[in-house]
Amino acid sequence: MPLQNRVTPSGDIVADPHRGLFTGNRGIIHDPATRTLLKKRWATPAWITCVCEFRGKRRQVMGTRSWTELFFLDEATALAAGHRPCFFCRRDDANRFRAAWQEGNGVVDVRARDIDAVLHRERLEKGQKRLHRLPMPLEKLPDGAMVQAGEESFLIVEGRALRWSMAGYREASDAIGDAMVLTPPSTLRAMGAGYRPVLHPSAGAAATPSPSSLR
Repeated sequence: MPLQNRVTPSGDIVADPHRGLFTGNRGIIHDPATRTLLKKRWATPAWITCVCEFRGKRRQVMGTRSWTELFFLDEATALAAGHRPCFFCRRDDANRFRAAWQEGNGVVDVRARDIDAVLHRERLEKGQKRLHRLPMPLEKLPDGAMVQAGEESFLIVEGRALRWSMAGYREASDAIGDAMVLTPPSTLRAMGAGYRPVLHPSAGAAATPSPSSLR
């Protein structure tokens, strides 16, 4: 049976056999004796996204009293959930993210803890995932942005909306109405300033939808 350690774009942590392209953590939020989650869903405001392989090290997932390994379909999913790149195992990506985050948000000399503080306010509302109004038409959102419409999440790439699933993306055949933004506003502005998250290969393989899928 799969462990409860797969993260959705809305930040929920669920059990699913797919592992995705990235791992990451929110601190220690599991019991190593049972390899199950505690009631809390974060133990630190530093929610990070890491590579699955680093310097040949192997970890026993949720097996020790160390950070709780979480898994994401891709980086766009992780960013939508409120995570950011790790400055240890993904230093180059993290520095690019910080530079774009500073440019997009009009600030300078930002440290990781400064970004974490802003993200923690933007990703949560009364302990639940915070949704944000569209700052622009859906098709104008930067590549990698994610939105929620009803019970489903969508990735925006080149003005196209792709339906998210645990296994990957597929064409959004229906019109998307009343969408709210999942990606935190400060991260969205970093994307607008040029940061491009790593996307699951299915995002490129998905067919281009008809214009009616966006409105």
